[in-house]
Amino acid sequence: MNNKEKFDRYAALLTQWSAKMNLVAPSTLADIETRHFADSAQLADILPHDVNIIDMGSGAGFPGVVLAILGWRVTCIESIGKKTTFLNTVKTELGLENLTIFHGRVEDFIRHNPPHPQTDVFTCRAFAPLIKILDYVVGTKCRLFLLKGRDIQTEITTAQTRYRFDYQLTPSQTGDGFIVQIENIRLFHMK
Repeated sequence: MNNKEKFDRYAALLTQWSAKMNLVAPSTLADIETRHFADSAQLADILPHDVNIIDMGSGAGFPGVVLAILGWRVTCIESIGKKTTFLNTVKTELGLENLTIFHGRVEDFIRHNPPHPQTDVFTCRAFAPLIKILDYVVGTKCRLFLLKGRDIQTEITTAQTRYRFDYQLTPSQTGDGFIVQIENIRLFHMK
């Protein structure tokens, strides 16, 4: 199965399963290609090719499954059982040997599978406020590649009350949000 066939099958599964459970907003199903696939795939332009991706709160598989189709080794973390069932179905039907599904919470994954800063990066889309994401990953020393909305500057300002970090914003190619690259995360200590 080539990548186009994989994306076509993924879209069909997403539409089919969304009729039974809330995977994505129903209004976005008419434009899966742009709204979900292209939005997730824009990370491929900036992600290093030699990293393992840890996708937090994967939900319907964005951006994790898209990046797995494009060739990265990906672990999707999802705490909701019916969503992990969907992700496992996608993995099997698309033959994605490079995709691992972890049913559980992000903090449990990190505790039992400590990430390696040289080889692992975190991604997420529509997962949590930035300060909460940093709470999860601060001890890992890993880089983050996040798909965030137009209010990211407010999230950055809030996160800077607790953390110091280096970041770079890249405007989204598919909407009014941003790709946020973050590294060198450390707790802010007031003097």
